[in-house]
Amino acid sequence: MLPAFLRPKVLIRRQILCVALAAILGAFFWGIGQQINLSTLLLYSLMIGNLIMPATEALHFLYWRRRFPYNWLFFLLVVLVLLLPVYVVSSVVVWRFAPPTPQTLFHLLRTGWKLPFVVTFVFSALTYLFNISKDQLERRNRELQKSIEKGAAQLEVQEQELQRAREIQQSLLPKEIPQLAGFEVAGAWLPARTVSGDYYDVFKLDGHRLGICIADVAGKGVSAALLMANVQAAVHAFASSAESAASICSKVNRLLCENVAIGKFVTFLYGVLDSETQTFQYCNAGHLYPIHITGGAAQMVDEGGAVLGVFPAWVYKDTVIALRPGDRLLLFTDGITEAADGVETEFGEENLAALALVHRARPAAEMNKLLLAEVSRFCEARFHDDATLMVIAAK
Repeated sequence: MLPAFLRPKVLIRRQILCVALAAILGAFFWGIGQQINLSTLLLYSLMIGNLIMPATEALHFLYWRRRFPYNWLFFLLVVLVLLLPVYVVSSVVVWRFAPPTPQTLFHLLRTGWKLPFVVTFVFSALTYLFNISKDQLERRNRELQKSIEKGAAQLEVQEQELQRAREIQQSLLPKEIPQLAGFEVAGAWLPARTVSGDYYDVFKLDGHRLGICIADVAGKGVSAALLMANVQAAVHAFASSAESAASICSKVNRLLCENVAIGKFVTFLYGVLDSETQTFQYCNAGHLYPIHITGGAAQMVDEGGAVLGVFPAWVYKDTVIALRPGDRLLLFTDGITEAADGVETEFGEENLAALALVHRARPAAEMNKLLLAEVSRFCEARFHDDATLMVIAAK
């Protein structure tokens, strides 16, 4: 393998630098009215450049890693040592091929030292400055590359951890939604990120009642997902056939007020679907109002209380909805209604209600799928917030 100073690209770059320096010096001498032989100047530049630059690069270990100003001091000592042999060799070649005037070699060596000395020091300084800059850039590039690789590795680890967190979070959602005679319940969960702050659940309380809840934790990402897991655990701990929806909300609220950081809260709706009474008795804690499709019309059930995790003494109340055959009840988070198109127009509750009214005769699972597909089409699948939708259909 050739040394660096003998590689073709390096050689070509060096010749270009020699010619450029000769042109600059020629222009300088012309500007001050000094007569000079251009052939002599060009040959001196080529000879000195091709002698001094490889020599200083080969001896750079003598000064390269020293601290300022010792690096420059040792560099100048190296140049002074090289100065005489470089001057003699370059002068012999110039005297042979392009002497400034007819003269003996001894006369040229004795009187023509000023120009070669200037060229030598200029070339040496340029070479050293170039190498210093190149070394600093390469060192910074290596550091940057290491930083990028380290950051990429950390991101990969974080992504793997988030993916595992998503799998755990999905495992907290109902794998199969239990059903009741005379009803069909369907749900879907679309996180805007890897993990979500939305939560829904359906579980059996006894032979004729289902516990149904939907929640939206303030914020997104890991912190919201952790709080969502706490809400899920609390609901499963408190829910029973003996507890009313309002009682569940009160207990979960007190727990969150005691343990959740200031500024965090949860919108929450918990209800009991009863196949014997054909009712959905629920408590709304600051969540979006359900949409009830009944008698060929859609209406918002605007009953509710405060969000969970803010007011520990809040008194929650139950609301009862009678569900007749053919009725549909929609529970959803704001990721559905706030899904926006390209001009930031939101989908909205009105569009969701109107669309649900159109598809009111469809089964719950099919209706849920159609509604989500329409919302996704509206926002071009760019959900800015977690989206959850549940449909309760009375047969």
